[in-house]
Amino acid sequence: MTDVCFATVSSMPAERKRSVNMDEKDVCSFSNKEKEKDRDGERRPASARDKAKDEAKMSGKKEGGKEEKRKRLEEEKKKKEEKERRKKEEEKQKAEEEQKKKEEEEKRQQEEQERKLQEEEAKRQREEEAALLKEKEEGHQLHQEAWERHQCRKELRSKNQNAHEGRPEEAFFSRLDSSLKKNTAFVKKLRTLTEQQRDSLSNDFASLNLSKYIGEAVSSVVEAKLKISDVGCAVHLCSLFHQRYAEFAPLLLQAWKKHFEARKEDKAPNVSKLRTDLRFIAELTIVGLFTDKEGLSLIYEQLKNIISTDRETHTHVSVVISFCKHCGDDIAGLVPRKVKLAADKFGLSFPPSEIISTEKQQPFQNLLREYFTSLTKHLKKDHRELQNIERQNRRILHSKGELSEDRHKQYEEFATSYQKLLANTQSLADLLDENMPELPQDKTVQEEHGPGIDIFTPGKPGEYDLEGGIWEDEDARNFYENLVDLKAFVPAILFKDNEKSGQGKDKDDAKDGKEGKDTASTTEELELELEALEITDEPLELEGADEAENEELAKKLLDEQEQEDEEANTGSHLKLIVDAFIQQLPNCVNRDLIDKAAMDFCMNMNTKSNRRKLVRALFTVPRQRLDLLPFYSRLVATLHPCMSDVAEDLCSMLKGDFRFHIRKKDQINIETKNKTVRFIGELAKFKMFSKTDTLHCLKMLLSDFTHHHIEMACTLLETCGRFLFRSPDSHLRTSVLLEQMMRKKQAQHLDARYVTMVENAYYYCNPPPMEKTVKKKRPPLQEYIRKLLYKDLSKVTTEKVLRQMRKLPWQDPEVKSYLICCMVNIWNVKYNSIHCVANLLAGLVAYQEDVGIHVVDGVLEDIRLGMEVNQPKFNQRRISSAKFLGELYNYRMVESAVIFRTLFSFISFGVNQDGSPSPLDPPEHLFRLRMVCTLLDTCGQYFDRGSSKRKLDCFLIYFQRYIWWKKSIDVWTKDHPFPIDIDYMISDTLELLRPKMRLSCSLDEATKQVADLEREVLVKLGMAMGKDGRSSAMSEGDGLDEEDDDDDEEGGADTEEQSGNESEMNEQEEDDGSENEEEEREEEEEENTDYLTDSNKENETDEENNEVTIRGGGLKHVACAEDEDFIQALDKMMLENLQQRSGEAVKVHQLDVAIPLQLKSQLKKGGSGQTCIGEGDSDISDTMQFVMLTRKGNKQQYKILNVPLSSHLAANHFNQQQAEQEERMRMKKLTLDINERQEQEDYQEMMQSLAQRPAPANTNRERRPRYQHPKGAPNADLIFKTGGRRR
Repeated sequence: MTDVCFATVSSMPAERKRSVNMDEKDVCSFSNKEKEKDRDGERRPASARDKAKDEAKMSGKKEGGKEEKRKRLEEEKKKKEEKERRKKEEEKQKAEEEQKKKEEEEKRQQEEQERKLQEEEAKRQREEEAALLKEKEEGHQLHQEAWERHQCRKELRSKNQNAHEGRPEEAFFSRLDSSLKKNTAFVKKLRTLTEQQRDSLSNDFASLNLSKYIGEAVSSVVEAKLKISDVGCAVHLCSLFHQRYAEFAPLLLQAWKKHFEARKEDKAPNVSKLRTDLRFIAELTIVGLFTDKEGLSLIYEQLKNIISTDRETHTHVSVVISFCKHCGDDIAGLVPRKVKLAADKFGLSFPPSEIISTEKQQPFQNLLREYFTSLTKHLKKDHRELQNIERQNRRILHSKGELSEDRHKQYEEFATSYQKLLANTQSLADLLDENMPELPQDKTVQEEHGPGIDIFTPGKPGEYDLEGGIWEDEDARNFYENLVDLKAFVPAILFKDNEKSGQGKDKDDAKDGKEGKDTASTTEELELELEALEITDEPLELEGADEAENEELAKKLLDEQEQEDEEANTGSHLKLIVDAFIQQLPNCVNRDLIDKAAMDFCMNMNTKSNRRKLVRALFTVPRQRLDLLPFYSRLVATLHPCMSDVAEDLCSMLKGDFRFHIRKKDQINIETKNKTVRFIGELAKFKMFSKTDTLHCLKMLLSDFTHHHIEMACTLLETCGRFLFRSPDSHLRTSVLLEQMMRKKQAQHLDARYVTMVENAYYYCNPPPMEKTVKKKRPPLQEYIRKLLYKDLSKVTTEKVLRQMRKLPWQDPEVKSYLICCMVNIWNVKYNSIHCVANLLAGLVAYQEDVGIHVVDGVLEDIRLGMEVNQPKFNQRRISSAKFLGELYNYRMVESAVIFRTLFSFISFGVNQDGSPSPLDPPEHLFRLRMVCTLLDTCGQYFDRGSSKRKLDCFLIYFQRYIWWKKSIDVWTKDHPFPIDIDYMISDTLELLRPKMRLSCSLDEATKQVADLEREVLVKLGMAMGKDGRSSAMSEGDGLDEEDDDDDEEGGADTEEQSGNESEMNEQEEDDGSENEEEEREEEEEENTDYLTDSNKENETDEENNEVTIRGGGLKHVACAEDEDFIQALDKMMLENLQQRSGEAVKVHQLDVAIPLQLKSQLKKGGSGQTCIGEGDSDISDTMQFVMLTRKGNKQQYKILNVPLSSHLAANHFNQQQAEQEERMRMKKLTLDINERQEQEDYQEMMQSLAQRPAPANTNRERRPRYQHPKGAPNADLIFKTGGRRR
């Protein structure tokens, strides 16, 4: 007892200590806890101490773990924050550095740009300064030369004029040398004097006595062949003669006159001599050797003769320019424009014209200006002629594609002469200080043919470029241009044969160039072909055909010999490899395989015989394998750098085959012919077959443009026509041939198939210009919405698109309105995907309710707008809208009332039943029929029960009347009958909806059915309203709506009799089976839960109430926020109530009770022809008998009621009987058809099995039993209780 008490007492401090430790766990460390626990444990028994120790350890561990975890989390949090902070700082620092770098880069670029601008400005200034300095130097040089020349002439003139005073005496001549030899030598030197002989001749003249040789000296000077630079020396010597010998000047003047008189008789004078002589006499006159009267008259006479004979041709214009340049300032007083500009610009004073008076200079000025006028006229004339030649050459190039060499040479010569004439005119204009005439540019060239084509070098690259380039796309360009470079992979030793063949390539190229010139020279009559382009039938033959054939034959024999030698040397192993390679070629149907085959052939099989084998294999490609031709052509082009003979041999074989087909002109083997021309076209695109030969092939086909040649030409153009037409060096010739082909098509009245082929080929090569449509730029979000709706949406992706649509920012009204607009514009969606949009909208309404309302309103508005506008360009969108409305009904977005209201609007809106034309629905317009059929085909199959079925029946009656009203209009005649496709469309729609319906055969019959229907409705409504004590006037549409409302409502009658009739009707309808009852109940629940149906009904009710209120003049309802809150609360309450009631089990009352058998037998015995089941013939009388069962005590009693057929109860029951009978007959027919098909299949199987093996002789053929089906056919009459088998 004491021990226990002690243990209890001793345990209390331990627990107290443990609690203290737990409270102070944040202060004390783990080691202090252990020490206290050890001290406390000494005062406890062993078991209690151990237990307390364990508990303390566990609690310490837990607390330590929590502490460590908390510290670790805090450290991780701090590290994370530190890391994020460092990351932000690094990003900030990086952004700052990037910004700084960007600013520095921009600053550097700006400085660089400024530096470049400064350098350009400095360079421009330096150039301007250099040009100004050069111009100044030239001006000063002109100034210096002018003064030196003027001073020299002035001094020499004064000496010559005063020569008579200083002539020597006779004694002077006696001291001079009078020897014959020296004098005759000096006279001979005068005939060939030059400027370099001036000093020597002057010295000789000073030492000789030429008194007896004056006449010979004059003749030598006049006949001397001087240059312009030698005139100064001749004038100097003449001055020396004149100053010593008085008779020299008259003799010289007389000699010049005789010389010029003799020159008049020359038909082709020497222009150089004439230029020198004219300047010579002008210089002699200026220096005073001749008197002014004598010299100026002689100069004027000669200058006038030159100008008068040169007014048209201006061949002596250089003479006039030389005269004006060297002597014009003194003779005619001319001041060149260059001199005048230099004097004005630099303030220089040039020497005045003082030697000859102004009156004597005026005739020369007039003469020279008159000559300049004629020269400008000549220049304008040549300018116009040159433009005409250029224009004509352009027309020839655009029509023929090439110029003849003669015409090209003629143009070049004329252009050269024109440029020379232009330069002379500019020089003379500068000397005379006249303005150059205006030379108008020919703008018609660019207007007619557009810029960018050089008529002289039409093959310039880059001059012609069509949009889209030579190739269709990038893949085609890579296929035809990016070839494998075998030389980079294959050792050079493997294609050493190509180097030998390349030696003769230059000769062949020269020969081809010569042939090209010969071909170009054949176009001599291009002017005639300019207006009427005709193709001459030129055979595609090479020069020296016989020699070429002999060479080919010899070459073939040598090759065969080499082939035999090689095969003997290499053995059969290589032959097997080559044969396997050739067999595998048809399997190379992509770039990689054909490139690999080319490399393999070059590495392992590159021998002459194998190359010829390869060429034969390529040439004999099967005519059905046209897909191999591009790859074979790529193989040839890839091998061409290493073995060019493959391409040459293949092209020569294709040329020979083409010539063979052209010459034979047979109408067979069209596939082989097309294969040949297609192969040529593919090789042309790889530039293995020259463009000239390809165009020549096309030209030969066009020369005989009939039958197979038409197909061959079209095939060639479809293969390489685009390449040839868009290549700069072949564009013009290809365009000419294309135009010729189109003209031949028009002139020859080809078959429709050929016309189509020709037009396809032409427009493939030269597509018609299309206006570039500017794509509307939309925000990215709108583009994404359009992508989801118009591209991605399909039957499979509807859920995915719905999820993406839900992620859109619906709070943005702009996005929501754009999405609604895209859904309303349903014609942008593929027609087969319209139901997907309706499905998408039905799923979207659960999240965005107002979207469905706006979309439905937009669709209905678009349909109504289409009927009001009635333009054919909107027909497709109207069809799409009608189908979309039907799909909206299928997905329960609208109710049947909207569909029927739309259907009735199609056949009634804007329609004048009296036959008068209406702009909204013209008589010949049948599009509304198509709209009705589209809407009924979309959702009409769901109108098969209940009130919707009756509504559709009524509509079809009115629809038939509308159809027959359209058919009976006078616009349809025998020549222009009613469209049969509309008839077929209507019949298909009606057969789908009501296969048993009896169709009207005329307008009268259709009108009678409508009248009967309206009368029946009026009778029913008249009876009901009579009982209710109400009366109203009805129209056609109102009556139908009233009938529909009466049919849809249940339990809403005001009298007990009406409710009883409705209950009886419901009893008859519920007798149809539980399945129909459940389906109708589900439909009612879904219609009640449908948001749009309720809203539409409320809208309709509000509209009706508003109309009544306005007519009655009552108070007008004003909407307010409280009403909206009340309506929302009411809708929510009703919806919750409906959802709650939908889960309850509904007990079905057994209202239709079967009649006891004894009553049936009594009715039959009593002669009653009708029962409650309606088994008799109900069509005999206008009433139907029903049996009413009552119970009186324990005894059942019955009473027969005759109900008229016009009542709802009898009519519904009768329709139910008819529907059941039709269903039974349909099921019976299906069962019989199945049985007949099974019997037929079994019989066919049996006949096939008998036909496969020989039948044995059947001796008991007549006694063979009748075949019976092993499975057994069911008795359809027994099943369906019918009297016989109906076929």
